[in-house]
Amino acid sequence: MAAPIPSYPPHFVDIKREIAASYPDFQGRTIAAWKRLLQELAKSTEQIGREGTNIVPQINFKDLASANQDFVDLVKRRGCVVIHNVVDRAEATAWQRDLREYVKINPVPGLILFNTVYLLSPYLAFPGFPEGDKQFFQLYWTGPQVKARAHPNVLNATTWLNNLYHVKSTEDAAGVDLSTPLAYADRFRIRHPGGIWDNHPPHVDGGSIERWQDKNFRKCYGDILSGEWENHDPYWLECRMNARTSLYGRVGASTIFRTFQGWLALSETAPTEGTLKVFPDVILSNAYTILRPFFRPKAGEVDGNPLDAENWEFDISTPEFPGIYARDSGFVGPRPNPISHPHMKLEKTMVSVPKVYPGDMVFWHCDVVHSVEQEHTGQEDSIVMYIPAVPCTPRNTAYVERQQESFLQGVPPPDYPREEGETNYRGVARVEDIVGAIGRRAMGFPVAVA
Repeated sequence: MAAPIPSYPPHFVDIKREIAASYPDFQGRTIAAWKRLLQELAKSTEQIGREGTNIVPQINFKDLASANQDFVDLVKRRGCVVIHNVVDRAEATAWQRDLREYVKINPVPGLILFNTVYLLSPYLAFPGFPEGDKQFFQLYWTGPQVKARAHPNVLNATTWLNNLYHVKSTEDAAGVDLSTPLAYADRFRIRHPGGIWDNHPPHVDGGSIERWQDKNFRKCYGDILSGEWENHDPYWLECRMNARTSLYGRVGASTIFRTFQGWLALSETAPTEGTLKVFPDVILSNAYTILRPFFRPKAGEVDGNPLDAENWEFDISTPEFPGIYARDSGFVGPRPNPISHPHMKLEKTMVSVPKVYPGDMVFWHCDVVHSVEQEHTGQEDSIVMYIPAVPCTPRNTAYVERQQESFLQGVPPPDYPREEGETNYRGVARVEDIVGAIGRRAMGFPVAVA
């Protein structure tokens, strides 16, 4: 599907000018950085295309605590990892069965007012897509979801990921505990074989134009903007925990900070079976994404390779931010595509993650470009519950407090559209489904003292 033609508001050009004025010799240093970046990106995209799915790091959950530094460094560079056997396969399979039952027996019939008379009628189908054959469910409080978020292995895996981040200043780290994981309520999918999903092209979540516009968010990419992208650290926590990822009030924008997004597999899912795809080089994709708005292809005839740095020129005269699109009074993206971000060679570098089994988890860094395979050519449903890695920070803790109230009321969490909720659904989770101290703490409940 062709990418939509974006329209950029005039004030976007002011963002570019402000950034340019904030760094010494911005033009000269940025041009030099761009040339070095394109050379390195060419090498990286060649390696990704050659290795494909095998480039994604994999590890068994039982080996996570003893992983050596080489593996840790590999995960940090790739920005993604598959962790096998996080949850016992039988337990994960049972959760799959319970999810299927939940969507089969709900919504529960209830009374509605029709022409002054109350009639017994089923609720309108719960929100999700595609219409007529729901496979992606806007449901948050099923028993399996709540139990999975509180599972000690799941939370220990997310703790390991949170600790890939670091703080540079203890003064800025008040209220931060990377070893205390929090739970973020998200949705699940039961994707059927066949059909085309085009809702999730290559994109980055957790903020759009805000990456450049918000000064705190911009700090995350300061080394890139200063012309030293080689020093970029995607795991510096302070700037991210204070970044404003939603400046325009767009509905559905995440307000919590997730170090890694992730999902727990409840079925076997292999490449070509509707799985996740990633661009597995978070440093280079960040550098290219952040610098791309400051360059444009030269007009007219070009010599040799059109991707050569010499055939691109520095430009801050327009409000264009390639890959950023207006939506719902705000903006979405970055959404790179082969036209707007040609040097990423997305046709061959968006690689599918390796095959997973029930109980395995897949995680990707909050800045990683990712997508969902358009086709599912397998024979069975592909079923996952979305569970990210969330560290304890002041803002995240405040969100979990509000999320806890949503859970108790059975309504969607604060980040999601207001819907009727699951209060009267059969099989909806209760507080007693959250067992264990680590699970209760993750959901904001007090931990009982023995």
